[in-house]
Amino acid sequence: MVPTAHRRRVPTTFPSDEPELEVEALGERFASLRVVDEVALRTVRESLLRHGQLLPLAVHRVEGSADAFEVIDGFKRLRAARELGLARLRVRLLPGDVAAAKAAMRVLNAGHGLTELEEAWLVRSLHREERLTQPQIGRLLARHKSWVSRRLLLAEGLSEVVQGDVRLGLLAARTAEALARLPRGNQERAAEGVMRHGLTHPQTERLVREVLAAPRERRESVLAAALARPRQSVPSKVPPGPRAERTPGQWLLWDVETATRCCSRLQARLCARRSHELPKTAVALVGEALLGLLPLLASLQQTIERHSKGGPDVSMEDAR
Repeated sequence: MVPTAHRRRVPTTFPSDEPELEVEALGERFASLRVVDEVALRTVRESLLRHGQLLPLAVHRVEGSADAFEVIDGFKRLRAARELGLARLRVRLLPGDVAAAKAAMRVLNAGHGLTELEEAWLVRSLHREERLTQPQIGRLLARHKSWVSRRLLLAEGLSEVVQGDVRLGLLAARTAEALARLPRGNQERAAEGVMRHGLTHPQTERLVREVLAAPRERRESVLAAALARPRQSVPSKVPPGPRAERTPGQWLLWDVETATRCCSRLQARLCARRSHELPKTAVALVGEALLGLLPLLASLQQTIERHSKGGPDVSMEDAR
């Protein structure tokens, strides 16, 4: 943190549509309404390094303060800027009260859209914190009251532990939305099974349907049996048959995507779980496995750097 006495004064007037503000003056209180994954954050960080800031952050002035602001859109840009040690960022000040600023999240993300879970978090925040009724939220977001009701039920009905897994990047938002159909008592166990077995969203949907089809008194045992089944029967992402054959270039891209996903999940798990929370035997095993991974990662880094300098030995025909 920069000492208060040494911080540059944050301007209280805005001479243009995109003034610059001190990074230290920008808060992230509303970041809990969004999911920020490590892969997307890395992409934004690399973009800042290469091209600088292309888009301003959307911010809202904290009520009663002249030099404190809350970010409404641009959390990845803000976090990347902090990691890179940037002092100032361009911003766009949003008018209106806090409720209007929160509603702007949905408008600002209209192009690529919020997930249903993020919309549910937004609706719950407007309902609980801003004390808006469901009809008022519907008018503010230009949605029917039934849409508001469904999103509120999703936020209130999904276990906080499962929602925490989504925030940590351990569970996809769409997968959590599927698990929300289960009774709260089954959600956490199902989520642990989904993460342990690496189930996809369609596989999770099938698991949920299987559990809900069982009588209420047998759902716990049905869930346990479904999670205990070997996953070898799960269809491969690569369909069988001659038409599913991939070129060397396609396999390389597939492996890069798989490695990126696994490394991001491992990073999230390591950041979320402190070593002292694990049993001593587990700490030793995990530590040994992680140390054994280091030589492989170092060798892979050297190989990637060598191929990057000389260009990968993959033809354009292979990459099709």
